[in-house]
Amino acid sequence: MTDMTFGADTAPEQEPILTRWWQSVDRWTLAAILTLFLVGILLGLAASPPLALDNGQEPFFYVKRQLFFGGIGLTAMLIVSMLSPKAIRRWATLGCVIGLIALLALPVFGTDFGKGAIRWFSLGFFSVQPSEFMKPVFVVVAAWLMTGSMARHGPPGMLLSLALAVAVAGILVRQPDYGQASLILASWGLMYFVAGAPVWLLCGMASSVMAFGVFAYQNSEHVARRIDGYLNPDVDPRTQLGYAEAAIREGGFLGVGAGEGLVKERLPDAHTDFIIAVAAEEYGLVLVLLIIAVFLFIVVRALTRLAQERDVFVRLSGTGLAALFGMQAIINMGVAVRLLPAKGMTLPFVSYGGSSLLAAGLALGMLLAFTRKCDEDE
Repeated sequence: MTDMTFGADTAPEQEPILTRWWQSVDRWTLAAILTLFLVGILLGLAASPPLALDNGQEPFFYVKRQLFFGGIGLTAMLIVSMLSPKAIRRWATLGCVIGLIALLALPVFGTDFGKGAIRWFSLGFFSVQPSEFMKPVFVVVAAWLMTGSMARHGPPGMLLSLALAVAVAGILVRQPDYGQASLILASWGLMYFVAGAPVWLLCGMASSVMAFGVFAYQNSEHVARRIDGYLNPDVDPRTQLGYAEAAIREGGFLGVGAGEGLVKERLPDAHTDFIIAVAAEEYGLVLVLLIIAVFLFIVVRALTRLAQERDVFVRLSGTGLAALFGMQAIINMGVAVRLLPAKGMTLPFVSYGGSSLLAAGLALGMLLAFTRKCDEDE
């Protein structure tokens, strides 16, 4: 009767999802990611025309494809960043299952594109590299398993996550793809450390990885060739590393000027694995330092926000994704300057590559979702 007389209390209107997302998302990180993508397009305009002409395509064929896949990747990033941690966990679990099946199917249905490692599915218009998509979903699933083991009478999540990491790394080694396998194991180890693993156990695991590296060197011609080339003080100037080293040296502080570099005409992977050499030659140390600063900003800012997070699953997942993003950038740039052995790995959101751009978009979307500052009741 009172309600009829005075009117019932109306529930407060909920803000639109875009409004809530914009108020809670880390806009500085979002701007940094867009900066990386724009830098990638700028470098693609410089690096890809020679390769496109060699392959009988129009000069900006690869730039247009980078814009296309980058646009899809950015869209996926924005959509994923609006999801809740629970929704991301569910989709990542499904993605992990699909990813494992895809990796196991590679030896039968995959192709190596003449590069000696079967890592791709050729779909005609584009190719798919399952390992790129496997990395972010693995991190989320491993974090979920670790979190479950912290509950009273919970499952042996630490052991299960280790088994998953070893299984994925083992499949990648068979391709062979030691770089992606190393990223999987390193991200797991870092998450395990954040989850409270004793230092002695991590040291033991690191020793095991080093022992496996020695075994791989002694039993794999592919690995031995890469390591020997890295340790050799004299670099053959006609190799990819030789061309990249010469380009970086030639660029100096300010570079030789946009479009004036020569490394893009000598390296078939100048627009992918050695994109930082193009940046160093044409724009100099200034642009290289800017790129490094942006990557560092994204990782440090994410870890700073995650340090204040009380949800263990969110903290572990976000830490793993940030580390994955940063370590891949370190490996790519480290190879170009001979700080690390040669390894085909793209620079996230800068290098050309459909799978790389899409997977980076999904990974950064998850990271943005985990670092959102939401109300407790959201």
